[in-house]
Amino acid sequence: MITPEQMDFLRSIDTPTVCNLVEIVAPERRGHGYTVKHLHCPFPELPPVVGFAKTVTFKAKDAVPLGQAGYMQKRLDYLDYVAGEPRPSIMVMEDLDGEHAGYGAFWGEVQSNVHKALGCLGVVTNGSVRDIPMIAPGFQMLAGSIVPSHAYVHVVEFGIDVTVHGMAVASGDLIHADRHGAIVVPVDKIGAMRSALEGLSAREAKIIAAARAGGGVAAIKAAMKG
Repeated sequence: MITPEQMDFLRSIDTPTVCNLVEIVAPERRGHGYTVKHLHCPFPELPPVVGFAKTVTFKAKDAVPLGQAGYMQKRLDYLDYVAGEPRPSIMVMEDLDGEHAGYGAFWGEVQSNVHKALGCLGVVTNGSVRDIPMIAPGFQMLAGSIVPSHAYVHVVEFGIDVTVHGMAVASGDLIHADRHGAIVVPVDKIGAMRSALEGLSAREAKIIAAARAGGGVAAIKAAMKG
């Protein structure tokens, strides 16, 4: 369980700071659990978003075979999945088109408004987005590319393990994201992360102050040691 106070704490810090705190309280997480490639962020001014992962795989380059049985029902079941608990959510969507990832955009004006209405705060995907000026207000997007067409975009599976730009995610994982990228937050470490923040901030502030004071390398070394 995550308390409102813990959620407020996570929303108050950016994603790089979350990464720093995770590596302090869970050193084994230093090398994984976050995005490791550039993601386009059309709305860098938006504050960090914190939500539970709704995981999806999809394709866009090739059409769903005509008459494929059950696809409409899958689309309806998908909406139930998106609308379900836990909430708020963040969509984490893996484009399965390989070297053609981003061929067609799942995300645009319609989907951003639909998903926002169902409790979603944003999306993290190696796929593409479009309709940037018409996206639902406040809906954050981190995407591999920006393109004009949705091509043959369609959901393959949902509620399964996915990997987006090096970040492995299971359905229900807690995600923190902002303009820098995204990270899976270890829920059992949030209390320790909160306790570690003051010390981290103090250490960084001391080094920065030494650098800005003009005391040269000796002063900076002393600040780093102290």
